[in-house]
Amino acid sequence: MAKSKTQFVCQNCGASYQKWTGKCENCGQWNTLVEQAPVSSGKSAVARGASSGRLLAVQTMQSISASEGYPRLDTGIADLNDVLGGGVLPGGVVLLAGQPGIGKSTLLLQVSAHIASSVPVLYASGEESASQVKLRAERLGAHGSEQLSFVASTSADDIAATIRSGTYKLVIIDSIQTLSLDDITSAPGTVSQITNSSNVIIRAAKDSGAAVILVGHVTKEGSIAGPKVLEHLVDVVLQFEGDRYGGFKVVRAIKNRFGSTNEAAIFEMEEEGLKVVTNPSAALLAERQNADGSVVLATLEGTRPLLVEIQALVNPTNFGYPKRTASGFDLNRLNLLIAVLERRTKLNLSDKDVYINVVGGLKLSDPAADLAVAMAIASAAAGRRLSDEVVVFGEVGLGGEIRSVQHVDKRVAEAKKLGFKEALAPIGTKKNSFIRGVKDLRQALIDYVK
Repeated sequence: MAKSKTQFVCQNCGASYQKWTGKCENCGQWNTLVEQAPVSSGKSAVARGASSGRLLAVQTMQSISASEGYPRLDTGIADLNDVLGGGVLPGGVVLLAGQPGIGKSTLLLQVSAHIASSVPVLYASGEESASQVKLRAERLGAHGSEQLSFVASTSADDIAATIRSGTYKLVIIDSIQTLSLDDITSAPGTVSQITNSSNVIIRAAKDSGAAVILVGHVTKEGSIAGPKVLEHLVDVVLQFEGDRYGGFKVVRAIKNRFGSTNEAAIFEMEEEGLKVVTNPSAALLAERQNADGSVVLATLEGTRPLLVEIQALVNPTNFGYPKRTASGFDLNRLNLLIAVLERRTKLNLSDKDVYINVVGGLKLSDPAADLAVAMAIASAAAGRRLSDEVVVFGEVGLGGEIRSVQHVDKRVAEAKKLGFKEALAPIGTKKNSFIRGVKDLRQALIDYVK
């Protein structure tokens, strides 16, 4: 009998090789090949499919019953319900990913405790023991429900069988990277184990109508660990962002088959667990000191308006190459704005170190932050400050022009609510006396940096 040969599978893209190489030729990643034993093939897959297929029973679109009547499971957190599209849909599979220690298990234990007050819930952990989860549940006040069950298991076969039993309406699995199938010889967390385990879990959820929430790990670059197919298989992908050591934490949907991806839930970690921040703008500006380099930005987190302080620090460089550092803002975008400032406003920053900080641990991806960042840099470089009563928003083009942004009314309403008297915005969005429109970056600096 011929000896069974092992193969080496890339953990990033799933490509397989007959021998180990340091670099995957398909995706270009280094040290991602892991040795795996091949599955016994026997008869070819093409031959099996040609002989064992059966005629499918099809339905017309009119004969399919609508699923609008399925009641969603209320998580107990209104903002999280909005992110999910109204709650957890029965039969849906949600993937929640985030940095280690950010609060994924805490949030899901709070959610499961609330849902367990009405329907049976199972919390399956492959990372912690029952005593460890019990300690967290006592701290969060989630240990009193008799319908909240717990199991410590890493077997995807056993968990799928439990889901198919129909006993539980919600199953939380912490985490998908710890599960493994008995028929696959590779270690948990590999591409083959994650792909096949998630397939088994998803099929069980669809067959039984139980909702499933999977916890996912992330890589050091911030992307979800495992194959990209995992994000395609599930119905909802939630990203848990923020600083694990403090500040605000944001849950947003990057994929949602049942709702919008424009919503966001903002939390703050306290001793009793994660709490929704009802007025994040006031909390972010509570300790603000209006000095040079400080600008208030009217931004959006999903569809929620938010006022955030942008801080800039400009110092003479001690080396031949100036340093640029950004916390909560894209570094490439910062370099672009510095180049526009030097070219269009004649501000000399070639011998200056520039540091940008977004207060509160938030990460901005809103194009409207361009004008606020540029104003903060100019304010810090000139040693002059903006008025306490001005908020700023607008996108900056390469020609120095200020371009219009979306949802101006929401930004203005949030600024008025917190007592601001004026908004520095693109001239094309001027609709009332509250907005002071500016045409280009040079005009904004001359009129407001005093």
